[in-house]
Amino acid sequence: MDRTDMIARLMAEAKAGGCELVTLRAIVEEATDLGADRALQRTGLADPDARDDLDELRELLQAWRDAKASVWRAALAWLVRGVLALVLIGIAVRLGVTEVLR
Repeated sequence: MDRTDMIARLMAEAKAGGCELVTLRAIVEEATDLGADRALQRTGLADPDARDDLDELRELLQAWRDAKASVWRAALAWLVRGVLALVLIGIAVRLGVTEVLR
């Protein structure tokens, strides 16, 4: 039996004899399952390989995040080295070390 048919049958049952809590819960459960299946179909994730595809995408995303963090750390390290080099050059100029080197 198709899920759409199941929902229609449950709705007819609820309409015909009043609606019990069990029937309402069954309608909601079937409707949410049907909606989830439709969403997976529309996004192209309903095939058996979708789980592997998602795992691979997660790995790629994590690799991208790691690379991005590594680039920021490297850039910050180079910036700190540059600032320290400028400070050392400034100290050398102040102390007149450049005059000794000439």
